Amino acid sequence: MMQWQLLNLVASYTLIVLSSILCFSEASLANVLTDNSLKVAQEVEKKTTAQQVYQQAKQLYDQKTVAARQQALKKFEQALDLYHSAGDRSSLAAVLTYIGKIHSDFGEKQTAQDYYQKALSIYQQIGNKSGEGTALNNIGKIYSELGERQKALDYYHQALPLRRLVKDTRGEAITLNNIGVIYGYLGEHQKALEYYNQSLPLKMQVGDQASAANTINSIGKVYSDLGDEQTALDYYQKSIPLYQQGNDKSGEATALNNIGIVYSNRGDQQAALDYHQKSLALFAIVGDKSGSAIALSNLGRLHQKLGQPQQARDYFQQSLNLFRQLGSKHREAHNLYYIASLEQEQGNLKTAQTQIATAIKIVEKLRSQIVSQELRTSYFATVQDYYQLQIDLLMQLHKQQPNQGYDAQALQASENARARSLLELLNEANADIRQGVKPELLSQEQQLKQKLDVLEAQKIELLNQNNAEAQALGVQITALVEQYQQIQAQIRATSPRYAALTQPQPLSLPQIQQQILDDNTLLLQYSLGEKRSYLWAVTNKNIFSYELPKRQDIETAIQKFRQDITNPYRTNSPAINNLSQIILAPVAQHLGQKRLVVVSDGALQYVPFAALMSPNSHPSQYEPLLLQHEIVTLPSASTLAILRKEQTGRKPAPKAVAVLADPIFRNDDERLVTKSSHPSTKMNDLESLALNKSVSDSSVNFERLRFTRQEAEAILALVPHQKVKSALDFSASRETATNQELSQYRIIHFATHGILNSKNPELSGIVLSLFDRQGTPQNGFLRLHDIFNLNLKADLVVLSACQTGLGKEIKGEGVVGLTRGFMYAGSPRVVVSLWSVEDQATSELIQTFYQQMLQAKLKPAAALRNAQIAIWRKQKYAAPYYWAAFTLQGEWN
Repeated sequence: MMQWQLLNLVASYTLIVLSSILCFSEASLANVLTDNSLKVAQEVEKKTTAQQVYQQAKQLYDQKTVAARQQALKKFEQALDLYHSAGDRSSLAAVLTYIGKIHSDFGEKQTAQDYYQKALSIYQQIGNKSGEGTALNNIGKIYSELGERQKALDYYHQALPLRRLVKDTRGEAITLNNIGVIYGYLGEHQKALEYYNQSLPLKMQVGDQASAANTINSIGKVYSDLGDEQTALDYYQKSIPLYQQGNDKSGEATALNNIGIVYSNRGDQQAALDYHQKSLALFAIVGDKSGSAIALSNLGRLHQKLGQPQQARDYFQQSLNLFRQLGSKHREAHNLYYIASLEQEQGNLKTAQTQIATAIKIVEKLRSQIVSQELRTSYFATVQDYYQLQIDLLMQLHKQQPNQGYDAQALQASENARARSLLELLNEANADIRQGVKPELLSQEQQLKQKLDVLEAQKIELLNQNNAEAQALGVQITALVEQYQQIQAQIRATSPRYAALTQPQPLSLPQIQQQILDDNTLLLQYSLGEKRSYLWAVTNKNIFSYELPKRQDIETAIQKFRQDITNPYRTNSPAINNLSQIILAPVAQHLGQKRLVVVSDGALQYVPFAALMSPNSHPSQYEPLLLQHEIVTLPSASTLAILRKEQTGRKPAPKAVAVLADPIFRNDDERLVTKSSHPSTKMNDLESLALNKSVSDSSVNFERLRFTRQEAEAILALVPHQKVKSALDFSASRETATNQELSQYRIIHFATHGILNSKNPELSGIVLSLFDRQGTPQNGFLRLHDIFNLNLKADLVVLSACQTGLGKEIKGEGVVGLTRGFMYAGSPRVVVSLWSVEDQATSELIQTFYQQMLQAKLKPAAALRNAQIAIWRKQKYAAPYYWAAFTLQGEWN
């Protein structure tokens, strides 16, 4: 009994304990469930509240007033805390983006950049490609506004494929527009238009009126920069109703500002004043400090034109303060340029010089931040007026104080202003900048080169097909060239060798005298200016400077000179004498019989100085300058210094001469073994094809140059067989030209057609055999980018072809053509022609030139002079047209 009771008692106790445990577990479970529900409810409430606050903030932001955006900023910051607490990272990034936009609107660019970078990081972590594209675009826009164009372009090119990937049509259109803006800033107007024309239809497609207005306004700006003010005005006026529909007061103000500039350029200053004041008022309403600064600067320009210097100075100063506050360095420099020009007008030359020196210091820094050589060159062209003003100021100070060395400073400024990209290219030529670069970048570069080669070959086959297909191919070629340039910029940006390169500095007067000149050499350096031009005559001991007429007057004289000089029947003319008097007579007493090293500027680069009249001769008797002088041309004095530096210690190539001549241009050429089924290729076919941009911009006629064979055979006969390479007929091919074997020859001679592309210099080149032995079309175009990739050890390259010395004349850089390609490839001197030369006369001149070099053992510059004199003395070739086109560029020693 006792045992049974004990067992019952234990059992009851156990039940009680178990019951208690079970009761406790049910209560705990209920509590847990209640806590989780509460947390979920709280999260939902936080997100709901955050979303409400976020929408309120957006509504305030869209009101586009200063007060509303200040309130919006507080709301966004509140939403930021709520989303952060809720752990909603995607919404968090969206809020960070808006906060960045507001700070950007208020001119706080660095703060904006910080927020955009945070948003980018989140989007990348969560794999949101759409948001990542937006953030990259926004970061690019900040860099653009700060004047760092290369960084901006890099970010835009990262954003664009992402926006296309997620089919964000509106975002794609915005990024395309932004890329166009960069190219517009850098002076690449055609590229800017191409991007705007891609962007606008997409914006119209998605119904984004205000954004479409931005593109329309930007297109107007391109036309204004190109000098077509009426077309620009039409676009500006079209943009205003669209801005108003989108309630974009900042955009409307920008358009009004641009219209004001057009009216000011037309001379209607009162209308311009009204537009600028309306623009300034609208910028103030939305708190757009950058826009306000631009409007203030334009008001300063307006009052300067109206002869109201004090008002102009006040506006400029207000604008300058704002630009400095915003960190907009490029606009700060532009404003300093305006202030310097105002101070010059008031006779305050030293004050003006201080201001322009500060502007140029900014420009030099901005320029150094652009990695792409093409874009660096384009940008430099847009700021050439700064250097011209500095030169003019220094020379005016020299006139007042001739013993203070201002003329030497002006010469230094002239050197600073010219051929800087070439100087840097030559500096990197032997640096092997591809070493240490990521293999995938090098692979992309190689693939793009191969694609370009394929398209060039396809182009030949399309010569007789429809234009629509040809145009599509032309678009592909242009796009590939741009991609190729972008890859090269990335290679430079990531190359350890390139990063280690020090930027070469232009030479000062003492350095020019010590490193460049000898007792028998006179440097003639020209600078053409809007109000007046200048000439410096420099010996190894002295400098003499002269004021010349303004650029326009000299260009008019050059135009008449060129008309006469390219006439095969004119042996003398008043135009030749007139130009000689303008640019040589001032320095006549210093010429003697010295070697003349000419650094030209602007249109003077198309003048063969050898054909000018000696300023000491009688006007009625034509005595060309080359009778008394060996003449050499240079892009800049500093260029020669770096060419000499690169050649120092280089082992001479083992063989003498390689000649590429008399290629096959047409498939009805009698040298073809098998006649091709392709119809004969005529120039009319070439001109009609938009794909062949090079040919359409040139006057080349691909007829056989029969005398080039005679020329080639005469050259080859001067040298032992084992020391020469004969590449005639089919062997005069692109394959031969790009073969590494060519690096074994000291002289490389091309006797063929040249193509000048004045719009796209990178598509200029040399035409080699266009067909193989079976008559099958092949790529025979040796483009400028191909030439840059050659590895030569040549002492001299001779381009016995039409117009090979020409190219696109870019402010500050000179003629961008084939010469710089061969200098980069390794030749310190290049002989080129300035116009299409008569075939037989060229053949005789070149034969004599080589005889003077290879038999008489003269240096190339002296040999060319002797050859030209010999041809001039022949009655039938007395006209400069036959002999004056050829010039030697580069090293004369």
